[in-house]
Amino acid sequence: MPDIYGILSTASRSLLTQQKAIDVTGQNIANVNTPGYSRQRVVMEPSAPINFEPGQMGTGVKAAEIQRIYDGFIGGQINGENAKLGQWEATESGLSRIELIFNESSGVGLEQAMGAFWSAWQDLANNPAGYPERTVLRSASETLARTFNTMSENLQQIQMDYDNTIAGTLDEINGLTGRIVDLNEKISQVEIAGQNSNDYRDQRDQLLKELSGLIEIDTYENEQGQVTVLTGNGTALVQSPYAYELSTQVNANGLQNVVWTDRSGTTIDITADIGGGELKGWLDVRDGYAQGYLDELDALANAIIGEVNTMHQSGYGMTIDPATGLPTTGQAFFTGSTAATMALDPAVAADVNLIAAAATAATVPGDNRNAVAIAELQNQLIMNSGSTTFDNYYSALASSVGNDVSNASANQEYESAMMTHLENYRESVSGVSLDEEMVNLVKFQHAYEAAAKLITTVDDMLNTVLNMV
Repeated sequence: MPDIYGILSTASRSLLTQQKAIDVTGQNIANVNTPGYSRQRVVMEPSAPINFEPGQMGTGVKAAEIQRIYDGFIGGQINGENAKLGQWEATESGLSRIELIFNESSGVGLEQAMGAFWSAWQDLANNPAGYPERTVLRSASETLARTFNTMSENLQQIQMDYDNTIAGTLDEINGLTGRIVDLNEKISQVEIAGQNSNDYRDQRDQLLKELSGLIEIDTYENEQGQVTVLTGNGTALVQSPYAYELSTQVNANGLQNVVWTDRSGTTIDITADIGGGELKGWLDVRDGYAQGYLDELDALANAIIGEVNTMHQSGYGMTIDPATGLPTTGQAFFTGSTAATMALDPAVAADVNLIAAAATAATVPGDNRNAVAIAELQNQLIMNSGSTTFDNYYSALASSVGNDVSNASANQEYESAMMTHLENYRESVSGVSLDEEMVNLVKFQHAYEAAAKLITTVDDMLNTVLNMV
C-alpha cells in the first residue's frame, strides 16, 4: 500500500538503477579504444505497479538487463570479407616476391641471358674457327644455365618458405579454436544463470574475426550461446566442448598438406577444400602460382636444351676424334632437362673446340652452317605447340607474373576498402562515442541526484511525522 515507506523504496530503487547506468557508462568510456568492444546500455523498465484507489500506482524503475549493442549480420559480413582480405593479402605478398625473380630491369635477367646466348651463336657463325667467339659462347651458355638454375631455386625457396608459413598458420588456428571453446563454456555458464555475457561475447567475436582472417569459416550459435565453427567446406573446427586440430602431412612433392583430425584420430586431407583466409593465399602461392611458373620455366629450359642438343649433336666440332681421325660429332651441348638441372655439358665446358659450328666433317673449320641453324632457333616457332618463339614465350610468362601481381593488388585493395566500410558501419552501431557517453553520464548523474533529493525529502517527511508523536 503506498505510503511514505513506499516513496522511500521507489527513490532507493531509482538511486540504485541510475548507479548501474553510470557504472555501465564508465565501462563504455574505459573501453573506447578496446578492439572488438561493443558498447552496452542498461535497459530500464518500470517496476511492477500496485493496485490502489483511485488507480494503479507505479513503484519506480528497475534495471531489466545490461544490453550489448551488436548487429550479428554485420559481424558475419565482416568475417566473410576478412577471409577474402586475408587471402588476397597473402597472395599479393607472395606474388610480389615472385615478381622480383622475373624482374628484368637490372639487366641480369633471363631475357638478357637468352639474348646473350643467341648473340654468341651469331658471333660464332661469323667466325666459326674463332677461339674468342667460342669462349664467349661458353660463358654465355653457362650464364644462361645459371640464370635458369637461380630462378628455379628461388621459386622453390618461396615454396618452402610458404610451406613453413602454412604450418605456423595452422598453429595459430588451433590456438584460436581452443580459446573459442573456453569462451563457449564461460558464455554458456553465465547465460544459463540468466545473465548477459556481454564481455565474453565480445572476446569471442574478436577471436572469430582473427580466425576468419586465417581461414574461411561459417558459424552457428545454439540455444546455450555456444558457437559452432566450420570451415568453408563444412569441416568442424569447434563443436563444444571440442576443438578439432589442423595439422600437416608431407605430400609427394615434399611439401605439407593440411589435414583435419577427428575425435577418433582419423586424418582427412582438406588442402583442396580451403576456401579463403591467409591459409588459402599461402596455398595458392605455393601450389598454384609458384608451381605454375616453375612448370613453365621448366618447359622453356627443356625446350632449349632439347632443340640446341638436337642441332648440336648433328654438327661437327674442331676437336679430332682419335678413334676416327675425324672432327667430333654427336656431342651434347647441355645436360639436364629442367631449369634446376640445366648445365653446360662438362666436356664442352672443358674444351670449347667441341662446339659444333660446322654441318659436315669435310668443311671443318670454316663451315658455320650448324652455328647459323642453332642461332636461328631463336626465331623458330617452337613453344606452345609451335605457336611462339622462346623469347616470346618467356616474355608472356613474365607478363603473366606482372598481371597476376596487379590482379592480386587490385583485389587486396578492394577487400581492404570493403573491410574499412564494414568496420566503420560496425563502429556506427556498436562503437563507443565519447560525446554520447558524456551526455548519458550527465543524464544519469542528474537522475541519481534527483533520486537522492527524493530520499532527503522522504527523510524530512518522516521526521515531521515522528515529531508529531
